[in-house]
Amino acid sequence: MKTDSPHILCINPWIHDFAAYDFWAKPLGLLTLAAILRDKGVKVSYIDCLDRFHPKESGVPKVLWDGRGPFRKTQIDLPLGLENSGKKYSRYGIKPQWFRADLKQNKPPDLIFITSLMTYWASGVKETIEIVKQVYPDVPVVLGGIYASLCYDYAKKDTLADLVIKGSGEQQLKKIIKEFTGFELDDTDLKDSSNSLDESPYPALDLQTKIVYAPILTSRGCPFSCEYCASSFLEPKLRQRSPENVFNEIKHWHQNYQVKNYAFYDDALLVNEKKYAFPLFEKIIAAKMNVFFHTPNALHIKSITYEAANLMFEAGFKTIRLGLETTDFSNQRSYDIKVAENEFFKAIENLKKAGFEKKQIGAYLLCGLPDQNLDEVEKSMQFVIQAGIMPVLAYYTPIPHTPMWEKAIKHSKYNIAQHPVFTNNTLFPCVNSTLDLKHISRLKNFKI
Repeated sequence: MKTDSPHILCINPWIHDFAAYDFWAKPLGLLTLAAILRDKGVKVSYIDCLDRFHPKESGVPKVLWDGRGPFRKTQIDLPLGLENSGKKYSRYGIKPQWFRADLKQNKPPDLIFITSLMTYWASGVKETIEIVKQVYPDVPVVLGGIYASLCYDYAKKDTLADLVIKGSGEQQLKKIIKEFTGFELDDTDLKDSSNSLDESPYPALDLQTKIVYAPILTSRGCPFSCEYCASSFLEPKLRQRSPENVFNEIKHWHQNYQVKNYAFYDDALLVNEKKYAFPLFEKIIAAKMNVFFHTPNALHIKSITYEAANLMFEAGFKTIRLGLETTDFSNQRSYDIKVAENEFFKAIENLKKAGFEKKQIGAYLLCGLPDQNLDEVEKSMQFVIQAGIMPVLAYYTPIPHTPMWEKAIKHSKYNIAQHPVFTNNTLFPCVNSTLDLKHISRLKNFKI
């Protein structure tokens, strides 16, 4: 058994896409693994291929008041099969020569962890691993994350990773470290973290060049099983952190790193709200921290009582997104119903009564689903506008292991099962009619 602790390099890969923007997202899974390893005395280094604040960047990177901003963009060749799409395709993130230099600048690692997010960013992951292998051909690479879990067989075939893992990395960490480095990792607290998220350390956001916002997960999993969503496949069990633990994390980033903006990336922030969310909001209010909160993953509309809305307003929430999906509230609608019409109006009333303005509240509406009537989408947009908030179109991405996946395969104009790039929502893969594509173009430019 090896007694010297190994050096683990963690990498957040490039994005290859038609469009990309930094909407408060960070690789929390990878950074949590980095924090665990660091706590156990393992040397950890980190390279973020999406680093907006890379030392070699010239000029001052654009940062909005809420911490968001554009990635560096470099146009690259379109993927095979999309050469005649008429679109432009880009690598988002740092220059390849900067990445190579950063790799060589580090002490040679014993093992490399690479994460992955969107399934259709597969080629960005592939390119990242190829360059890693050119610089360190003999260092094993472990690929994990959402794309690796959802497209496991494809990722094994398409990348040069020595190991592709599914699901949570915490429970597999000890075995992986021992297999590739010979180092025996104490996994006592890792076993505890499978039940209690409070046992995990905060993600190592401090490994970044600069922290301009902090994404926060108060829970993992979701009690709903929406047809288009893979959350229940990725996290079959809903687990929630204690309000004290989440509050202490927010306080940690605010006091030690002056972080002002926080994005809740939960699938179910307001589930069991009286036990979890409300006590958290009350602690934030009592602490009188001058911080802002955003909800890009959407909130469940039924849970937005006046008490919830008022606590969110007082706590400093600035961006509210509602998971509406459609304003077809009939029992005949083609997918699940999570909210009734009166509940939608009541939620808006509660938010506005609490003090939120129209520009802060948006309702996500699904667009581009298989067999979807786009006239209904347009009606939904008008309905939301008349209700006094903003419609926000959420373009459908076909995702493996979801109930809607097989239907998407049948309706897609691309072979989405062949390559993840064809699932990109920018392509509207399940919209086949030219008239429908023109209709979507009009909806995208809909004047509010």
